Amino acid sequence: MALDIKNASVVYPSGSGRPPVEALRQIELKINDGDFVVALGASGCGKSTLLNLIAGFLSPTSGEILLDQRRVAGPGADRAVVFQKHALLPWLNVRDNVAFGLKIRGTPREERYAVADKYISLLGLRGFEDSPVYMLSGGMQQRVGIARALTCDPKVLLMDEPLGALDALTREKAQELILRVWKETSKSVFFITHSVEEALFMGTQLVVMSPRPGRIAHRFDLPFSQRFLGGMTARQVKAAPDFIAMREKVLSIIFADEEEAA
Repeated sequence: MALDIKNASVVYPSGSGRPPVEALRQIELKINDGDFVVALGASGCGKSTLLNLIAGFLSPTSGEILLDQRRVAGPGADRAVVFQKHALLPWLNVRDNVAFGLKIRGTPREERYAVADKYISLLGLRGFEDSPVYMLSGGMQQRVGIARALTCDPKVLLMDEPLGALDALTREKAQELILRVWKETSKSVFFITHSVEEALFMGTQLVVMSPRPGRIAHRFDLPFSQRFLGGMTARQVKAAPDFIAMREKVLSIIFADEEEAA
């Protein structure tokens, strides 16, 4: 499986007397099987616009997005999105939220519950299957959202700042959990964050986007998630000298871009 973004640009049309806005310019990006690609950049650089292109919520003004050599022309079951706000259905319990996509597909109840329970267990939610989601903590609700996305077995998992609303301790635990789930499922992931530390810890590849019009200004291959999955603790990974050096390098790039755009 490969997701290919080829020379994709997005220009939002003018309105209310304002000129058109060029949100993305000539994006070239390839995501292969099992890649964990993280997009990082200042607010307004087009990260969410890029995710919306991949999801099929938005069409490029020019260029194209291909998944398995087929043009992405709209949303599809081969891509699932985990939003910053989990968008759960508050009147349903955990199991029915996780199984909701399969219910829409017409999957029989027993079968969809079996699949849902698999991912409920994988996300550490066993024992909460019958709990109303509004009674769960924010971190647990986000895990329900991730389980729901995985239940439909997408080829690509799209995550739009899914941990941004969590406190520091819960966020680090969630980072660790997502990496373990990624290893277990071998999904391709496109992940957006504003946190440099989170980006470096989680990604196999980092793309740093420039201020508007968003372009991929820098690319880095990253070893840190594999160190964690290989047995190091998150704190050990993040305290390593090369992790700290890379964090400072990426921060300097982002700060320089912001100063240039100001």
